[in-house]
Order: sequence, then C-alpha cells, then structure tokens
Amino acid sequence: MPVCLPRGTPQTYPAARMSTPSKIVFVVGARPNFPKVAPILAALRGREDITPLLVHTGQHYDPELSAMFFEDLGIAPPDVMLGVGSGSHAVQTAHVMMAFETVCLEEQPDAVVVLGDVNSTVACALVASKLHIPVAHVEAGLRSGDRTMPEELNRLVTDQLSERLYTHCREADDNLASEGVPASRVRFVGNVMIDTLLRLRPQSTKPELAGFDLTEHSYGLVTLHRPALVDEPASLRAMIAALSEISSDLPLLYPTHPRSMARLVAAGLVPEGTDARTLPQVAGSRLHLSPPVRYLQFLWLMDHARLVLTDSGGIQEETAVLGVPCLTIRDNTERAVTIEQGTNTLVGTDPADVLVAAAAALSAEARPNRPVPELWDGGAGERIAADLESWLRP
Repeated sequence: MPVCLPRGTPQTYPAARMSTPSKIVFVVGARPNFPKVAPILAALRGREDITPLLVHTGQHYDPELSAMFFEDLGIAPPDVMLGVGSGSHAVQTAHVMMAFETVCLEEQPDAVVVLGDVNSTVACALVASKLHIPVAHVEAGLRSGDRTMPEELNRLVTDQLSERLYTHCREADDNLASEGVPASRVRFVGNVMIDTLLRLRPQSTKPELAGFDLTEHSYGLVTLHRPALVDEPASLRAMIAALSEISSDLPLLYPTHPRSMARLVAAGLVPEGTDARTLPQVAGSRLHLSPPVRYLQFLWLMDHARLVLTDSGGIQEETAVLGVPCLTIRDNTERAVTIEQGTNTLVGTDPADVLVAAAAALSAEARPNRPVPELWDGGAGERIAADLESWLRP
C-alpha cells in the first residue's frame, strides 16, 4: 500500500498488514461535510476489508443541530469527537492539528479522507502527510481564482498534499492538471453531495413556520453567511435593503445562523434580543428571518422555492440538480459547472446588480430545463468506496 512519501519513493506495508482490514479515518469539521461523507460511509458498509472511523473535529458544532443532521442523513455518531471549537483561522487550524495528530498516532490509520475546503480539511491533511499517512481529498480541484478566500487556500494546499483526488466535474480535473498534479492521482467520480440530495429528496419535510406562506413557488430562499457579505455593517445594510426590495415582489425566508444574526443586530437591522423563532421581519419588508433548519427541511425549502439567493457553494450545486433558479451573491465561484450546465447565475456583490438579476429571474420561466452535470447521478459514493478499496488493497 503506497504511503505519502516524497514523489518517486514507493513503499509498501509488510504483507502481513494486508490480512487485516484497512482502517480509513474520515474527517468532518462542519455541516457542509456531512452530506458529502454520508454516501461514502454507506457504500463502505458490508465491505469486510475496510474499517471506517469517523472523526468530527468540532470546528463548527451545535449539539442539537449536529444531532439533527446526523439523524437526517443516517450517519452514526462520530467515533471520535475532538471539540476544537471556533477561533481565528490560525488558532482553529492549530487546535485541529494538535488534536488530530493524537488520533493518528493512536489509531494508526492506513489512510485519511478529508472533504471539502474547511479549516479541518487542510489541518488534517497536513498532519496525516507529515506522518506519512496517505490522504484522499473528496471534492478536489475546485478553484475560484480568489486567494483572499480562506477556502481557496485550503483547497490549494490540500490538493498538493493528497495522494488520491476525487473530482466532481471535468473542470476540476483541468485545474489539477494545470497545477502539475499527475493524472494518476486523480479520479473523476461525480458529486457525492448530490447522492445525498437524490436519496433524501423524497423524504424532505415541510417545516412548520407559522405566519410564512410556503406554497410552492410562492417564496424565495436566502442564505448569506460569508464574512465578505455579513461582517461589514455598511455592506450588509445595503444588501439587506436590496433583499427587502426584492421581497416586495416575492416574500423571502432567510434561515439565519447565530453568527449572521449577531451581525444583523450589530448593523442595526434587527433589535438586540430578537428571537428568530418568531420569524421576525426586517422593518418595512417581507424579508423574514428564521432559525437554522435541519437538512430535510432545508432540502424541502430549496426544492419548492421560486428563487434562491445565496453565497453558499453547496447550494449552487443542489439547486442546479433541483432545477431551481439560483442567484449567487459573490464575485466569483468555484462551481462554474453550475452556471454552464445548471440553473446558477453569478450576480456579484453589488446590490444594484442583485436587484436586476432578481427581476430577470422572476420574469423568466419558473423551472428552466437545464442538463444535470456529468455523473451527478447518485453513484459517486459507490465509485469512491470502490476506488478506495482498490487503491489501499491492490
């Protein structure tokens, strides 16, 4: 079995080791990782030659919400909970590295699988690489071209450290090739997060939101959480003003993370002490705030929305498959395939441009007929599991 040594230095474990199951540590750190890991873990069930171990770093952790997500996705509780908590990028990354090194030394895994682009992803990839443990990266090769984004730096470093790179679109393959990553390390497997969406779509659940009309196609859904949009009070006020104007034509629901709610309060947009459970409205608008909702409820909200406005990467992908018009409020995106082959429109962060794009979307066909990107078919988890098996146990 290859280990992560300098290029051109092949090495294998003793043959006796191959008689026992290969132990693979899967790392999750934040909620976007959960729907990505679930299909892989499901595909590994019953494979006697691989033993998965799920490690939750606790980078983002709300006990109630995390339990709900694990329940909705059919994931067993983590085998190891590190509980590193929040902090600056440097502090959080350092805490993850210190805690995860202990796990690796105790468990002696045959490989570490990291997902996405959160701080836990790059931290655990770096620890494993320095211990000569092979790293596989799920959702490799995504690039926005914007190195001011922490996620972009995490993606770049993780891909260089990884021995197996699982991509979900052809553009990601091209990005890795342009960076000198050998094609032998890359496997195009499709979008594993879409496995979860397709599996659970029939089980999605309409949330109980008293006072908000959830008739199909009668509302819009908003998610804004990135620091570039919510941390600067003047910019946040301008964007909320644009959303409020849009809400005069289409009521908007904004499930608001506690961090974003704190920014709304600091910007004077909602009173201090506002309880999101009451679905408060931004003054003079039909923009309603709500608490975060569990996965199956959010899937229902996306699936039945007339329009989605977001700065989230994953939602760009999910709406592309659901066929829901999506306006991405960012200046760039690493999910260009959702624009070329989906329902996504990159509108930038100028509130005036958001207003123009929303007006165009609301006057257009409700559900545009667009092709689903290649291999976004519900089989990515099985393809990854099969490749992990063949890679670690040739």
